[in-house]
Amino acid sequence: MMRMLVAFAAAALLGCASGQAARPAAPAPVKSDTAGPPPGLGGVSAPNADPFPSTYTPFASRPTAIQNATIFTAAGPRLERATILLQDGKVAAIGTDISVPADAVLIDGTSKYVTPGLIDTHSHLGVYPAPGTEANSDGNEATSPSTPQVWAEHSVWPQDPQFPRNLAGGVTTLQALPGSANLFGGRSVVLKVVPSRTVQGMKFPGAKYGLKMACGENPKRVYGGRSSAPSTRMGNVAGYRAEWIRAEQYRRSWDRWLATRTGTAPARDLGLETLAEALRGNILVQMHCYRADEMAVMLDVAREFGYRIRSFHHAVEAYKVADLLARDSVSASIWADWGGFKMEALDGVRANLALVDQAGARAVLHSDDPSGSQRLTQEAAKGLAAGRAIGLQLAEEDAIRWVTINPAWALGLDDRIGSLEVGKNADVVLWSGDPFSVYTRSEKVWVDGALLYDRGDPASNWRTDFEQGYVPQPGASR
Repeated sequence: MMRMLVAFAAAALLGCASGQAARPAAPAPVKSDTAGPPPGLGGVSAPNADPFPSTYTPFASRPTAIQNATIFTAAGPRLERATILLQDGKVAAIGTDISVPADAVLIDGTSKYVTPGLIDTHSHLGVYPAPGTEANSDGNEATSPSTPQVWAEHSVWPQDPQFPRNLAGGVTTLQALPGSANLFGGRSVVLKVVPSRTVQGMKFPGAKYGLKMACGENPKRVYGGRSSAPSTRMGNVAGYRAEWIRAEQYRRSWDRWLATRTGTAPARDLGLETLAEALRGNILVQMHCYRADEMAVMLDVAREFGYRIRSFHHAVEAYKVADLLARDSVSASIWADWGGFKMEALDGVRANLALVDQAGARAVLHSDDPSGSQRLTQEAAKGLAAGRAIGLQLAEEDAIRWVTINPAWALGLDDRIGSLEVGKNADVVLWSGDPFSVYTRSEKVWVDGALLYDRGDPASNWRTDFEQGYVPQPGASR
C-alpha cells in the first residue's frame, strides 16, 4: 500500500492495497515511470528499438499459499485439494504435497477454485475509455486506410475506470488495440492491469507489439463512403499488397545498412518501420476478419510476403476454416455467441470456439467489450455448453485454456503467463466457486505475486483519478 501511495501521490491516486496480512514498514523507493532515451546506432535510432520501453516493476508481495483448493493449471488436468505457493513474484510450487514457508500468508481455498490470471487479446480499454465521449474516443485514426505509424499506447488513458473493473473480473493482462477502420490500424500494446500514472508503467516488459489489421466491411465502408479506395474487398487486398511491397523494400534497405553500418542510414518511416518489423516476425499480426473466405485470402497474402498472422480476431466463420488455421498455426480470437449483427457476421454459430478447438487450432475467447471482459469465464462457459450441445467431448480444462494459455500464446507470452507452472509469473485468481458459474465471483487477484484486488477489503482496492469524488462503497448506508 505504501509504495502505491507514494508512487501515485502526484496523481491523487488512493491506490490499490496489497491486501496482505502485513504492510511494508517503509515505502519503497519511487522509481521513474518514464524512460530514458532509447539505444541508438551512432545517432540513428535502431528501427526495431522501442523508444517507449516499459517501466513496470512488480508491487510488493509476500509469500502466499492457497491451500485445499481446486486448481485449474491450464497445463494439464485440474488438481483437487491442492496448494499453490506464490513467492518472489513467481509460482514457486504447486501440488498436493508441498512445503510452505513459515512466513507465508495462508489462505484457505476449501470449496474454492484457482486459475491463472485471465488474458484478453482484444480490448480497447484506455483508447476508448469511460465515459464514452467523443473527446475520449482515441482508438481509430480513420484518416487514411493505412496508418501503421500510430501506436495505441499513445492513446491509452491509464485512469480509465474500466481498468480496475477488469482486474476485479480476474483479467491480469490485456492487449489494447487500435480500432478496425483501416487496413493497417497501427500498433497494439500489451498491458498489465495494474495502477499506474503512465502507460509505460502498465506495459508488459518485453512483450511484442501487435500490428492491427482489418479486412471486410469496415475499411471498405469507411473509405468507400468517402468515394475513396478501398471501396470493395478486392480494393482491400490490393491495399494490403501495395503496402507490403513498400515495406519489403524498406526492410531490405535497412537490413543492408545494419549489416555494414557504412554510408548514410536510410531515412526512417514510422509506418514502414512497423510493417518491416512484422515482416521480420518481431511484431505479431492481429487481424480483424469475420468471413472464412477472407481469412483464407489473408493466409495467402501472408504467404506471398513471408509474414505470419498470429490471430484472426472476431473470426465469426473460423469454424469453416479451422483446419487451415491449425495448418498454419494461427489462433482465432473470438466471441462466445456474438453473430448476426451485420452481413459479415451473419453465419455465426455458438459452437465456434468449440469447433476451432476440436480442429486442433488455438481457440481464444476475447471480449472487444468492456463489460464482457469482466465476465470472460462466463463467456467461456457459453462456448463450452454450445460445444457439448452438438456432441463434442469438452472438459472445463479445455475451456479454461481459451482464456489463459491460448491468449498468452496469441500475445507471444505463453512462456511467462497463461498457466500455473513453477517458474511462471504468479498471475493468479482465487474464485469463490466454479469459475464457469454465473454465481461465482473473483475473491482475490494477484499480479506477479502481489495481491492487487481483494473483494473482502473494498477500501483497499484500486480507484482511479476519475473516481476520486464520492463513490459509495458496497454495503454503505444511504
